[in-house]
Amino acid sequence: MQNSTRQLFKLDLTELHAICDANYLRLKRLFPDYENCNSRELLVGAAKVRLSVVERCRYTTIFHIHQQSAESRWLGLLNVEVRAYHDARMLEVGAFQSYRQVSARYQYPNDQMFAQDEKSQQNRFLADWLEHCLQNGRAALDVVAATVTDT
Repeated sequence: MQNSTRQLFKLDLTELHAICDANYLRLKRLFPDYENCNSRELLVGAAKVRLSVVERCRYTTIFHIHQQSAESRWLGLLNVEVRAYHDARMLEVGAFQSYRQVSARYQYPNDQMFAQDEKSQQNRFLADWLEHCLQNGRAALDVVAATVTDT
């Protein structure tokens, strides 16, 4: 006979804050001129990544992260909206793919079949993805060769 006692889910706030702190630093390394520039494009393997500023306020900035890839088997299309809290130096997922305002904790099971720690998982995924971009990304710049002609 199985013991059907369930442990209550406890959100690890310290871990979530550490992830959000590190994500803030990662995004600033990927997009250091976000205060003066509205978007930045990167190439990560076959994927094209665009980081865009959606809204700027005194203490927060909302970014949209969009990825398109020729290799869609793993993660072809990615749409994430993140909010940077500059006073706290934290970056948090606001919307992931088509889901907006994900709660920090869910009862399980639920109608959307979110995991109990859905928000934490999304922020951990963002951490891995941003780190992957830092390690493998390169600027998507068009290089034009100038030719000098003698007249």
